[in-house]
Amino acid sequence: MSQDLYQEIILDHYKNPRGKKVEIASLAQSYQVNPTCGDEVTVDVGQGPDGTLLVSYDGQGCSISQASASVMSELITGKTPDQAAPIQVAFLELMKSKGQLEPDEEVLEDAIAFAGVSKYPARIKCALISWMALSDAQIKAQLTPVITTRSE
Repeated sequence: MSQDLYQEIILDHYKNPRGKKVEIASLAQSYQVNPTCGDEVTVDVGQGPDGTLLVSYDGQGCSISQASASVMSELITGKTPDQAAPIQVAFLELMKSKGQLEPDEEVLEDAIAFAGVSKYPARIKCALISWMALSDAQIKAQLTPVITTRSE
């Protein structure tokens, strides 16, 4: 995909957020802030009667942080924790790749638009803030498996 298409996807999710302020029966919530730039996100996670995850968020910040939260919400909602885990791991790996990883579009769908972000260390936290909040909320709600941050 071209860089222009990636930018269009990010702008579309920023201007037309999916999953923002959606009413769900929240099992847990996580608030995360990036003090460096002021990005803030609160992620709520719940579980449907079929065992699938329900994700809602609210926040403010740059287009990357807010678009990433929208993409995350759209990708993870409706998946079981087992189905969501590979998506979460793939996104984290993409962000750690420094632009060297070719993203798997079948796994990441619109999240591949953030491939270019991984080249800019200052922006990686913007893209990851909602994903880390989701992981934290999943841990609190005991909806595992989840991604965790580990030192390498």
